[in-house]
Amino acid sequence: MNTKSNKRTGEAFILGAFLCAGLVIAGFLLSSGVTNLKALERSVSVKGLSEKEVPADRAIWPIKFEVTADDLGALVSAIDEKNRIVYDFLISSGFDAKDISVSAPAVIDRQAQGYGDANRFSFRYAGSSTVSVYTGDVLLVRKSIRKLVDLGKLGVAVSGENYDAKTEFLYTGLNKMKPAMIEEATMNARAVAEKFASDSKSRLGKIKSASQGQFTIENRDSNTPHIKKIRVVSTLEYYLTD
Repeated sequence: MNTKSNKRTGEAFILGAFLCAGLVIAGFLLSSGVTNLKALERSVSVKGLSEKEVPADRAIWPIKFEVTADDLGALVSAIDEKNRIVYDFLISSGFDAKDISVSAPAVIDRQAQGYGDANRFSFRYAGSSTVSVYTGDVLLVRKSIRKLVDLGKLGVAVSGENYDAKTEFLYTGLNKMKPAMIEEATMNARAVAEKFASDSKSRLGKIKSASQGQFTIENRDSNTPHIKKIRVVSTLEYYLTD
């Protein structure tokens, strides 16, 4: 009887020892795994910038003028005549006919307005027209703008630039610029990340996440709208290792 009891006690002791050893090993492995996981979660987020200045490759140049008269027929005739003068001016300046368009005239009968005092105006009718140029010859547009005074000598009073008659300079080659600019922004971001890793006594690992900001095209400044600044910012997150 004692022999059987001693045998069972020994077996229980061995089983308990194995269970304790298993728990110790499992605890060690779990602790090591958590440590490795935390180490893997160490990361740094950085931004990389790429900027380029490029000349505009497209221009939209609206030339707007206004006419007044007491007779509607005379007003319409005056608009047609001035449209012809502006058109001839543009052709003589070197623009192609296919790049020139003439908008429908806008005419206002001041006496028919439901507000204000029409008697304060010298003429009953007021009309306006816009002759526009859409061209890739940006330099020609810039040169011709300086000659607008010649239209005044021919009897065309050109309206100043406002929200509906403002010269615009555009850049249409963004798609060709994108790959190189994204590469530059990424390289700049990596350089910042490597510096951070070096300062923190770490090594840079793989990319954890990456996002590309929107490309923006703006005038370099208010005085040179024909020079565009293209800008993009990329955000990258890298793992850090010891």
